[in-house]
Amino acid sequence: MFRNYLPLPSAMLQPGTGYAQPSQAMPDKVALDDAAVSVMTDFTRVTAVIILPGDTVHEAHRRMIHRGVRLLLVVDQDRKVVGLLTASDILGEKPVLAASGGGLRPQEVMVRDVMTPQENLDVLDMADVRAAKVGHIVATLKKAGRQHAVVVEHDARDRQLVRGLFSATQVARQLGVTIQTSEVARTFSEIESMLAR
Repeated sequence: MFRNYLPLPSAMLQPGTGYAQPSQAMPDKVALDDAAVSVMTDFTRVTAVIILPGDTVHEAHRRMIHRGVRLLLVVDQDRKVVGLLTASDILGEKPVLAASGGGLRPQEVMVRDVMTPQENLDVLDMADVRAAKVGHIVATLKKAGRQHAVVVEHDARDRQLVRGLFSATQVARQLGVTIQTSEVARTFSEIESMLAR
């Protein structure tokens, strides 16, 4: 049965070998009239970085640094999205307030104590995003006063599925604007002034 098939040659795995990971090629430079999807992190092309509600804020911070992201999807044991956690959530006053209000030590503060829960998350529909331009995303983030916008699509049963997200920092980078702060109002003022030049 196998006589027509010769075994493939093999070799030893070399030290320091990495592994393939999904990647999304985003254009280095975009304009406000370019398609909005050109600045969206698409979770069908890039693996979402996740964390559990019961993980510590310290672990969340470590994961953000390790993966080079400023937002984690908070998921339950069934990998259903129960919230979002941003760098601002863990580096701002929320952990201090959660620790003092709950009688906890700082290292005991959990993701669930500082995350934005699912019921408080506004989302954009992928159908609208497909028809939008980068300028629409900038205006949307500015109006919401947020650094991130979550994008959902609907499955065959009309249930939401998180498809991707927009990051003000990523959009600004692709527009060619340097941002030195995480303050949303200043971020968009900088984008507008840089693009007006």
